[in-house]
Amino acid sequence: MSIVNVPGVSPQLTTDNDMRWRFRQARDLLAKVLAVAATAFGLFWLAWILWTTLSNGLPALKWSLFTQMTPPPGSDGGLLNAFAGSALMSGLAILLGAPIGILAGTFLSEYARHSRLGEVVRFVNDILLSAPSIIIGLFIYELIVRPMGHFSAMAGGVALSFIVLPVVVRTTDEMLQLVPGNMREAALALGIPQWKVVRQILYRAARSGITTGVLLALARISGETAPLLFTALNNQYWTAQLNQPMANVPVVIFQYAMSPYDFWHALAWAGAFVVTMFVLLLSILARGAFFKGVSS
Repeated sequence: MSIVNVPGVSPQLTTDNDMRWRFRQARDLLAKVLAVAATAFGLFWLAWILWTTLSNGLPALKWSLFTQMTPPPGSDGGLLNAFAGSALMSGLAILLGAPIGILAGTFLSEYARHSRLGEVVRFVNDILLSAPSIIIGLFIYELIVRPMGHFSAMAGGVALSFIVLPVVVRTTDEMLQLVPGNMREAALALGIPQWKVVRQILYRAARSGITTGVLLALARISGETAPLLFTALNNQYWTAQLNQPMANVPVVIFQYAMSPYDFWHALAWAGAFVVTMFVLLLSILARGAFFKGVSS
């Protein structure tokens, strides 16, 4: 190692600085290698799961999947009633959870941003956001199913709405806080009431972000199985009554995958493929809506 003589600086100090610089370079390189390796490890399993779903689900796709009901043991059929039940309960969950979540997020952002109550509500919302879905299903089972005496699609929609709620609250709160404070101050300076400021200005500015949160919540509940096992359960036949058990894709996939019949396994893979593609489409739409709102 060559030592450069710098006026006023000892050669030993220059050598120590050079060694520290090389050591920091080595640590930086090691951190990058570990980060890339961790990313590749995660992407490998994700790609494997997607490939397994694609290779098994795509050959099982057929027109009868969307035109026939779930079959009894020993016969073939489709998943029409399961798709309809999932759509109905997911729509009910969004209808119940999204408005309450938007209002709660608005309260946190505009009326309790720096208050102790707001911090407590955010903390409780984060706990609910990370709560296992099976706990939510068990809670709704004790709250609705046991008093009613039977499973129902209404209980399933309520259970899913508890999963939608914290996602929408979190995204609404964060999106409204991203709106510049100058917009609020200018509107309030003109004498506009605060509720009109929120409805006519802030909601318009944060519309894309709030929509993204609702779409992400819908994508999350699309594959939830545990809450529906305790609430809606399943139904082999077509029904549109919310107070009765109702077929849904996640529970059908679970039951058919555990069965000994090969054609039921094929239906389970086909249902998993459809759900995966639906979640992927929702994620793309949510990302597109968010970036469109940011660019505008």
